[in-house]
Amino acid sequence: MEKPFHAEKAEEVLKFLNTDVNGLSSEEAERRLREYGPNVLQEKKRAGPFEIFLRQFKDVFVLMLIAAIIVSLLSAYVKGAEATLEDYADAITILIIVLLNATVGFVQEYRSEKAMEALKEYAAPRARVIRDGRETVIPAEQVVPGDILLLESGDRVAADARIIEAYDLQTNEAVLTGESTPVEKHTEPVRADAPVGDRKNMVFMGTHVIYGRGKAVVTATGMKTEFGRIAGMIQEAEEKPPPLKVKLNKFAKNLTKFIILVCAIIFILELIREPAALEPKNLIDYFMVVVALAVSAVPEGLPAIVTIALALGARELAKHNAVIRRLAAAETLGSTTVICSDKTGTLTKGEMTVRRIFCGKQTVEVTGSGYEPSGEFILNSDPIDPKGNDSLSLILRIAALCNNSRLENDGGQWRITGDPTEGALVVAAYKAGLRREDLEKQYPRLGEVPFSSERKRMTTIHSSPDGEIYAYVKGAPEVILERCSRIYEDGKERKLTKYEKENILKINEEYASNALRVLAFAYRKLPKPKERYGEEIENNLVFVGLMGMIDPPREEAIEANRLCKKAGIKTVMITGDHKLTAVAVAKEIGILEEESLVLTGEELDRMSNEEFEKIVEDVRVYARVSPEHKLRIVRALKKKGHIVAMTGDGVNDAPALKEADIGVAMGITGTDVTKESADMILMDDNFATIVNAVKHGRIIYDNIRKFAFFLMRSNFDELAVIATFALLGMPLPLTAAMILWINLVTDGGPATALSFDPPLEDVMNRPPRDPKQGILYGRLLQIIISFICQYLGTTGIFILVYEYGFLAEGLSQAERLALARSMCFTQATLRELMIVWNCRSERKSAFRLSWTSNKFLLVSVIVSIMGTVALLYVPFLQVMFGTVPLNLQQWLLVGSIATSGLLLLPELLYGRKIFKWA
Repeated sequence: MEKPFHAEKAEEVLKFLNTDVNGLSSEEAERRLREYGPNVLQEKKRAGPFEIFLRQFKDVFVLMLIAAIIVSLLSAYVKGAEATLEDYADAITILIIVLLNATVGFVQEYRSEKAMEALKEYAAPRARVIRDGRETVIPAEQVVPGDILLLESGDRVAADARIIEAYDLQTNEAVLTGESTPVEKHTEPVRADAPVGDRKNMVFMGTHVIYGRGKAVVTATGMKTEFGRIAGMIQEAEEKPPPLKVKLNKFAKNLTKFIILVCAIIFILELIREPAALEPKNLIDYFMVVVALAVSAVPEGLPAIVTIALALGARELAKHNAVIRRLAAAETLGSTTVICSDKTGTLTKGEMTVRRIFCGKQTVEVTGSGYEPSGEFILNSDPIDPKGNDSLSLILRIAALCNNSRLENDGGQWRITGDPTEGALVVAAYKAGLRREDLEKQYPRLGEVPFSSERKRMTTIHSSPDGEIYAYVKGAPEVILERCSRIYEDGKERKLTKYEKENILKINEEYASNALRVLAFAYRKLPKPKERYGEEIENNLVFVGLMGMIDPPREEAIEANRLCKKAGIKTVMITGDHKLTAVAVAKEIGILEEESLVLTGEELDRMSNEEFEKIVEDVRVYARVSPEHKLRIVRALKKKGHIVAMTGDGVNDAPALKEADIGVAMGITGTDVTKESADMILMDDNFATIVNAVKHGRIIYDNIRKFAFFLMRSNFDELAVIATFALLGMPLPLTAAMILWINLVTDGGPATALSFDPPLEDVMNRPPRDPKQGILYGRLLQIIISFICQYLGTTGIFILVYEYGFLAEGLSQAERLALARSMCFTQATLRELMIVWNCRSERKSAFRLSWTSNKFLLVSVIVSIMGTVALLYVPFLQVMFGTVPLNLQQWLLVGSIATSGLLLLPELLYGRKIFKWA
């Protein structure tokens, strides 16, 4: 059934399908139903909710946390009856984090599986066909190849079919092609390589008949239809994990290897140092100590804080008309290197606008865009009053009256009811102060000869205030000029010469080459009113002029594209529209540059994948493309290492949106299928919103880097300190409860607060980051320096106080131990609360930043300090954590070492002189 039916005559198609205009017999239809199967979109078997939930535990970081849970529980189990709630605290905390992560992941993945269900909504429930020589209504799923479909205005097409009869038949194929302009249908063959949008002798499953009537023979059903092919592509489209997830997995793998290596070395050294450890009971005890060290090194808060950062970012994006459907997409936006955008309604307003008017041998420029009825008429660079120009006021009056559209103000929003092209004419007249409602009172309509695709013109008949009768005509320039014998200039009529007709057609071609849709306008004075008017009145017309209109670029899209260039992001226009129109709009926005390439769908079809991949980075405009082309474009760009954002609104865009790193659906014009396939939905269908979302994505990633950096600078000193003293056979400087407090309370609050950190620079002033860079790229040296300083600070205090009795005169060994631990704990806590301030920027020290720009961080640090002080002075907390109060001298020692993280570290990290901080 792959025969190009659109390239065949209707009679040949009927013959090939072994049917005729009387349709199939019931018996033959049943046989074909068994042969071809029901006319439904088939779904591949999908994972059930339980399987999707289990998938969430395959993540490397999650597996690492699960291992930590098991180890913590084993450690508590070995203690037996001596185990306390404190021994289970780590396991319980990490388990809550794992379950939270799994739940968020499950909800997102379960929702992403809904695209096929939404696609099925477009299938027609019933179909009118001819069976056994008479009209009958059957369930759409029973339609078979060879059936004759009966089509009328309002019908949803049940299957792909070749038109065999058409009477002013028009369909809306926006759900399939993405272009909202009604498609006029006919019965004549078209070329075999015509894209779907140009197959005007075919109707397609899921599209709507909006005007006229016709008959069509079914050529494809179910998965063989254009809709079926899209359904197949949606199900086959590969969904790669988001870049952030890839980075976190890589980070987790490397971290796991490092922790295992360090713990193995500690375990081996301990066995060498203490041969008694080889005894079975001691061996288990030593092993559990080492494993406990490994658990303490795991930054268990990282997945939870990443989720919080993404959720906060998604909430912020929602305030700016970008709704995130998958949390990780909020970060992926920040790494976008290419934005592939649809033209109509995204880069443009989706509202036809008159730009040029030719009348009285002059071209008048019209300002303003969209349906907003404000603008000026410019002649020779100067504004003019249209009502003072006879030719201009006449053409605008004809445009407003020979028209069935209306301009309405809906709560401050201007809208057009009716055909968008006619709407542009009404708006142009309105700009001149010629309101259609007022004109209709002065020039009441007496009759109409309606537009049709065969006639390519429309005529309305009006009586004028002086009692005369006029026929006002508009249509295709070549058609109108054929019927004109005179021309209106300087307030009077004269004969229209052949030379002038040729010159007018040249102007028409010039307008068309600038991607303007052109209409011609004429009139004729009629002798007297009649009951009915026919085509005979459309001869001997008086030519008035031409109007050229276009769907103009959004002003904010031009600025957004400029911002993309500054940020190192390529903008690519992908449209189903014609090449000339696409090029004109792309030039006006600034997408198309001198060295850029333009490709049509046909040219793309003639290229091999290898040829296309060589030039894909130079192509900035794609015109007349199909769903397969969009998918191919995304894959080629991704193969070149790009992070691709793809916009779309029609069903045809769904496969490419699912394949892209960021699928962006239109909230206003987008179909349910597109929205279900997307990662983000634009509530205002505006390209500028995407660029703003990219900016917020960069901010989100910067903040994730900040708190990952902070957690890594804060975790490993504890591991090294515990390992050192365990190997030396000395008491440990920190208890398990203290380590838990530092990891969850001291680190958790400030790390979460970094999610709220405002951007400290214009993030769109730099190119996109390299997708291959790790999450801590370029910060290893800083982590090492921080680790050494913290390690020396904690061990130094412990040895001074416990071993040498510094600031602990007259205390027993047990009392010195409690004091040394309290001072180490306080120093470690305060130092981390100082370090966090230098995690806010990769280029500036804390003294060059505002201390109050992130109020959440300021509050979290104050709360953490107060909590730490409470642990030292509240009696029942002293018992729980094994702490004792500190005196002023002890506070000074602890404070001076802790604040070095704020005072000395920036000098090492940023290479600035101490006197230049302020």
